[in-house]
Amino acid sequence: MANILVIAEHDGGQLKLATLSAVAFSKRVVVDAGGAFDILVLGENVGGTAESLRNYGAAGVLVADNAQLKSPVADKYAHVIGGVAKQRGSTMVVGAASTFSKDILPRAAALMDAGMVSDVVDVSRDGDDFIFKRVLFAGNAIATVKLEGAVKFLTVRAAAFAHPAKGPDASPVVSITVEADKLPAFIQYDGSEAKVAGRPDSTEARVVVSGGRAIKNAEDFERLVGGLADALGAAVGSSRALVDSGITPNSLQVGQTGKIVAPELYIAVGISGAIQHLAGMKDTKVIVAINKDADAPIFEVADFGLVGDVYSVVPELIEKLKK
Repeated sequence: MANILVIAEHDGGQLKLATLSAVAFSKRVVVDAGGAFDILVLGENVGGTAESLRNYGAAGVLVADNAQLKSPVADKYAHVIGGVAKQRGSTMVVGAASTFSKDILPRAAALMDAGMVSDVVDVSRDGDDFIFKRVLFAGNAIATVKLEGAVKFLTVRAAAFAHPAKGPDASPVVSITVEADKLPAFIQYDGSEAKVAGRPDSTEARVVVSGGRAIKNAEDFERLVGGLADALGAAVGSSRALVDSGITPNSLQVGQTGKIVAPELYIAVGISGAIQHLAGMKDTKVIVAINKDADAPIFEVADFGLVGDVYSVVPELIEKLKK
């Protein structure tokens, strides 16, 4: 039997939908092996976030609400997660594969002297234990991994586990006592900077429009890629080539060293299709490529391709969409 603790991720109380992929993973394990799963929400004034998670089949939605947890400072969060995992007798601690989890879960695993595996895309039974599959080398290889130890920490790739539907029954909300004076203080939180984009987050959007090397400057990127995205109500993304040249910020990068996205529709504008970029969007349901090079690798993975100069094709496409 499995006793799983799912770590919810949110931004100022707004639930990150990738959390639901971690819930889907946990439900699959519980159905296969028996047991139950809890969902842990950390932060300050996160009652609304907890409420939004009550109908997904958890044994309990645990709430660690304290002013010291307002910001996701890794040492404090890891301390609380480790304590809750021990208290609940968790055999697995699961989060979505994100910068949030990459910062916090390895620390919590170290506190519990537990093994960890990241970017899990599948799980299966092996007697009383489990075997995990994770992606390697920009998605070109799949590693089969087995973790030793009574407690296992892992992150799951959101694209690999479809979000579960809400059920009719609501899980109880359980308050977790946080002893603020015992929290570590090795890290000082100075603040965060965020640019209001007015567009969806590319990791959660149904449609993503990304630009590549064919875009010559930031103004053209906003006019072409941004304009097409706005016409579709889509998120925007970028290849690493544009980030390296200073045309787009790092926050927009899609790829092996950027964001992993899996929208229903991905439109690649002037993107050649380097393997590092494909690693970030290969799980998309429908891929559309626009490139003047008919031999560009992107056409090998695209469902639909249009050979043409993006400076001519995209403005025409935007105008047709507006009409």
